[in-house]
Amino acid sequence: MSASVSTAAPLNRGMITISVMLATVMQVVDTTIVNVALPHVQGSMSATQDQISWVLTSYIVAAAIFTPLTGVLADRLGRKRLFAVAVIGFTVASMLCGAANSLTQLVLFRALQGALGASLVPLSQAVLLDTYPREKHGSAMALWGMGVMVGPILGPTLGGYLTEYYSWRWAFYINLPVGMLALIGVIGFVPEATSAPKRGFDFFGFALLSIAIGALQLMLDRGNALDWFDSTEVVLEAATAALALYLFLVHMFTAEKPFIEPGLFADRNFAAGVMLMFTVGVLLLATMALLPPFLQSLLGFPVITAGYVLAPRGIGTMAAMVVVGRLVGKVDTRLLVLGGLLLMAWSLHAMTEFNTDVGTAEIVYTGIVQGVGLGFIFVPLSAIAFATLAPRYRNEGTAMFSLIRNLGSSVGISLVMTVLGHQAQSSHALLSESITPFRAALVAPGVPQLWNWSTEVGRIALNAEVSRQALTIAYINDFRFMMYLSILAVPLLLLLRSPRAAARRP
Repeated sequence: MSASVSTAAPLNRGMITISVMLATVMQVVDTTIVNVALPHVQGSMSATQDQISWVLTSYIVAAAIFTPLTGVLADRLGRKRLFAVAVIGFTVASMLCGAANSLTQLVLFRALQGALGASLVPLSQAVLLDTYPREKHGSAMALWGMGVMVGPILGPTLGGYLTEYYSWRWAFYINLPVGMLALIGVIGFVPEATSAPKRGFDFFGFALLSIAIGALQLMLDRGNALDWFDSTEVVLEAATAALALYLFLVHMFTAEKPFIEPGLFADRNFAAGVMLMFTVGVLLLATMALLPPFLQSLLGFPVITAGYVLAPRGIGTMAAMVVVGRLVGKVDTRLLVLGGLLLMAWSLHAMTEFNTDVGTAEIVYTGIVQGVGLGFIFVPLSAIAFATLAPRYRNEGTAMFSLIRNLGSSVGISLVMTVLGHQAQSSHALLSESITPFRAALVAPGVPQLWNWSTEVGRIALNAEVSRQALTIAYINDFRFMMYLSILAVPLLLLLRSPRAAARRP
């Protein structure tokens, strides 16, 4: 589908931007807003830990499967009509989630929510890229990036507030006013894109890709709880994902009209941008998956306080995007992304110094720096990835961009949670070897009487402290792992063509 926009009437860029950003924020906030409310949902639904995890899994899997459909549906329905349908569907599904009376209903409605809202983020990116001229794409992507990047960061804060003072159901009901405003704006201001001749729908290719994505997401989400490849379920999911992906790639390069055209990845900047965006996905949500339990379980922060401490991270991202939006086109994009990766690495290095006595000032400070780093990566990367991509690939490209970012987030969360569990166990074993009743340090006058080896209560208390310190070490190792990942992403910048060279390319 061509990305050119009808110019029959002058564009109201301000209202278009507000409208699509409301829809974007509504969708991306829902990826994390429910996380802090899960214990409350679990209690009200009388669900086990394994059962309640499906509230998150169903949403993620459904969104991942239906995101690649964005380009095809935009061709068939028209981009504006698809946008309006997606806003209505997502809002209605949110209301159903809030009104759910059983876990089964909630899981089904969450899957519906993920499927219906999957196209909102790629569509909003495509609309903004078409609404603004090429020289203002940096500013447009800065506005878009605020919603995509800040939404997941602020989600836990908003979710914690609504759960603490109202009910977990308001984490879903909050979408109603936002969805209504977004729908009015989309219908009133977003123009329809002119379409090229429609290509047929490759159902076989879509089915293979859906099976591959669905199986991979299930494997990533369930693997840690099931001890990975010691579980028959995880092995089957991995084998299914690998086989379906292989068949999809073969089909994509041999079919006359494949579901995803190979030409999409022939663009060097887009291909390199997708690889870097995968890394951004890992760093963004993996950190947000680690910090809330670190603050609540180890430091004893209440849910609402943990949300407030994490909020400045989003402020750092917004501030960086305002600045970097003006720099794109004036400063080499690769230097901006490099600066962002180095800021990420520096903040993660500082987080390896955290301990059980770390203060809120250090947490807020490192969060702001990390937020600034993410802003400097996301905006220029989003702009340069589409700088040389043919307009007819824009809807398909934005869908793939969102899909890869989400897959990166899923892989990142699974990796850090697996590392956390294994490191906590191994650190506990190592620390326990040095904890004996014959060690002089444990019988010194300054040692708390609670750790009295001669009583069962004392031994339990001592083991609890060992477990606490072992978990702290595990978190530190996870932060170090992500620091290395930030540094390893730097060589990928060499694959990007300079903006000036991209501009000269016909």
